[in-house]
Amino acid sequence: MSTGTPSPVSAPPAPETRVLLRTATARDAQMASAVLDRAGLQTLVCRDTPSLLHELSQGAGALMLTEETLEGRNAEALTQALSQQPPWSDLPILVLARQGADSRAIAQAMAAFVNITVIERPMRVAALVSAARSALRARGRQYEMRTLLQGLREADQRKTEFLATLAHELRNPLAPLTTALALLERKPMGPSETKRYYGLMGRQVEHMTRLVSDLMEMSRITQGRVDLQMAVVPLATAIRDAIEQSRPLLRNGGHALTLRISDETLAVRGDLVRLTQVFSNLLNNAAKYTAPGGQIGLFAREVDGEAVIDITDTGVGIEPEMLEPIFEMFVQASGASKAAQGGLGIGLTLVKTLVELHGGRVSAASEGLGHGATITVRLPLQAALEHEAAPDHRADGRPLVGRAVLVVDDNRDAADALAALLGDMGALTSVAYNGEGALRLALDRPPTLAILDLGMPGMDGYELARRLRESPQCAATTLIALTGWGQTADRERVRAAGFNHHLLKPMDVDQLVTLL
Repeated sequence: MSTGTPSPVSAPPAPETRVLLRTATARDAQMASAVLDRAGLQTLVCRDTPSLLHELSQGAGALMLTEETLEGRNAEALTQALSQQPPWSDLPILVLARQGADSRAIAQAMAAFVNITVIERPMRVAALVSAARSALRARGRQYEMRTLLQGLREADQRKTEFLATLAHELRNPLAPLTTALALLERKPMGPSETKRYYGLMGRQVEHMTRLVSDLMEMSRITQGRVDLQMAVVPLATAIRDAIEQSRPLLRNGGHALTLRISDETLAVRGDLVRLTQVFSNLLNNAAKYTAPGGQIGLFAREVDGEAVIDITDTGVGIEPEMLEPIFEMFVQASGASKAAQGGLGIGLTLVKTLVELHGGRVSAASEGLGHGATITVRLPLQAALEHEAAPDHRADGRPLVGRAVLVVDDNRDAADALAALLGDMGALTSVAYNGEGALRLALDRPPTLAILDLGMPGMDGYELARRLRESPQCAATTLIALTGWGQTADRERVRAAGFNHHLLKPMDVDQLVTLL
């Protein structure tokens, strides 16, 4: 049993744990205070009602009043003060009542105050201490609720700001897309001019895809729904792959990149793709928040059995109070969204989660706004091993020559466009816009490969896959699910339906070629 003050989630300041005493006589106050002090409870004797109300405004864990102090204007003033409590607060009140029948003052107090306990005098010392401790424990729970509500309000505010950022970032690429489409529809153009607009549209679609992919990736990783393909990874390989991915952004910003790896044999145990993602995100982040022509550095070394990687920049910097919160979801440093050249501000959250999944940790340092920043990643070192060169999956311009491909999607534009693209790559394509039509086509001319949308009316993609798997003609057909749903449960359902692969919309053509 506790012998002190309550212990809420985060200990409140001392004034909020006090028992404020207001008694009829100074002797009663001294006696009650002495008993509670010996029990380890903090008390404060208030000589009159105005001083009680003043101390109450500074914070209190409970009030202990005698019946005599609840008569007349004193009760009205106390009722008025307690009516102004915030929603989370319900201050416990202990009333020491005279022995005998209920008085009018007690009846009025019980009607006016919700959280009131009446204790008849004379009383046992143990009863007084027990009642005070119970009141303080209940007050401690209220402080926990206050902390929780404050956290929820802050999280809600961050989500609101994040959604506004998301809407803004999605509108940015939509504007040039809409303009380019309007121009292509309104006037005839030569091949060189149309190629320029197609390139513009392709870049904007790629940008939107990256935004959506970041959201999906964040959802999977924060819920622990990511599988790491662990192996011994040369640190230099992950870093150089990351630089290649980030080079366009670094080049566009005119940034000078300094790379220094103290030992090329440094290796860690991890997932090469995910580690590359970590360093690429950090390099992209540095490029986005650094003015054109800035300096960016990546330095890797060994310190006390750990690989320590510093990514430095001469960008906007980070305020001291934001060095830790900046890794949290939906948090952006002050003014960062204006400095960034596109993005949702969740890159550092992705980095932190992935690094921790590898048994490492990440931290930020900065001398303040305008003085750049350093993000440091620490990963456990692993003895280096021999590695085979990764296969090169790049294909020529017509990697699907001779393959019979069935495209199924109730969105006619999406189905026709994908079929045309695959046809340009050499495939013999057929198209269906619903499950029933696709089943007839497949049984009549079994395809080598079928790319099926899942969310179709009537016979959906799951049912279509099961029906195709039951047919001897299509037993060897490779089935690919093409969908916008990518959670673990969705992938399990896809496997159970008989699909060979699961691709997310919009389809990565290079990924499809690699699968084949």
